[in-house]
Order: sequence, then structure tokens, then C-alpha cells
Amino acid sequence: MGFASPPEYEQFMAQAPLFERMLVDSGISLTKFWFSVTKSEQRTRFIIRQVDPVRQWKLSPIDLKSLDKWDNYTSAKEAMIRRTDTEWAPRRTVKSNDKETGAYQRDALLPGSPDLRRTAPRVIEPVEITTPAAESPR
Repeated sequence: MGFASPPEYEQFMAQAPLFERMLVDSGISLTKFWFSVTKSEQRTRFIIRQVDPVRQWKLSPIDLKSLDKWDNYTSAKEAMIRRTDTEWAPRRTVKSNDKETGAYQRDALLPGSPDLRRTAPRVIEPVEITTPAAESPR
């Protein structure tokens, strides 16, 4: 779609891993995510965005054109992942047709995150807070 010329693209692909290495060398933990959806799911999301006034802002003309270029975008994504997925800044693919499941998968892949597969959702009961009359809020 003409976002970058071939030399600009090559420069980015060469420099991105180097920049990421500098971030990691300075103490930043860097994990990159690719949220993967099927073409069918993406089409469904676009249809909903076209008719839902609350979500219309999420849809651009480029989004609509992207469905016709799905195979080209997939090839470009795969090339980008091959060239920028490194040991120091790994890229993780999260299947996200279901957004909630995708969010759990993302969280589970973050360094230092608890094992969310064993964590059942808990209901937190409200707690009644009382204060002595002398310390009551103003």
C-alpha cells in the first residue's frame, strides 16, 4: 500500500533488531506480540464496526482494503517475524479470534506472569468498613 519504499523497508528490517537489542541491553524486558485472527473473524469484526456507531471509529478505508490483500499481508507478516524475532526480543503469536481468550494467552506469555491456566476467577465479596465516630470522614 506504499507505506515505505523498498530501501526504507530494508533499513527498518535491519535496524529494528539492533534497536531492540539496545533496549534490552539497557535493562528493558521486551516481548512483542502478534495478535492473529482469521480472515473470516476479521471480516466479521469489520462488518460489526460498519453498523455499530460506537465502533465505527475503529474502521478505516485501509482496513477495508486489507481484506483484499490478506495473502500479501500474511506474507509480509511472516517475513517481518522471520527477520525481527530474536532471542533477546521474542515475538509471541496469540490466537485472538476470541478476544478474552487472547488476552489470557497474552498475559500468560508475559515474563514473570503467574500460571493463569490454574487460576480460577474469584468473586471478591464486599467488605463493610466502619470507622469510629471520632474518625469519621468529613
